[in-house]
Amino acid sequence: MINQLQFECIETEGIITFKNSNTTLGFTRFNDKGEVEYIFVNPMFRRKGLAKKLLKMVKDKTGKKPIPQKPISPLGKKLFQLQ
Repeated sequence: MINQLQFECIETEGIITFKNSNTTLGFTRFNDKGEVEYIFVNPMFRRKGLAKKLLKMVKDKTGKKPIPQKPISPLGKKLFQLQ
């Protein structure tokens, strides 16, 4: 599903953002220990693999499996159960 989406990946220190020309599709904020401080996917783009892609990028950047902080939403809890 993610292969069909057109978006730009913007990386700054501790933040990865997926954007297209109209909106932010999703982003995550993380630290060097691999702790995910925040992850968000725009509701219009959910269930397309973006959150998993963001978490994979965190793992690739930190060399560690992403560690969730306590999720604040039911969707966040579900995402980290899939890991």
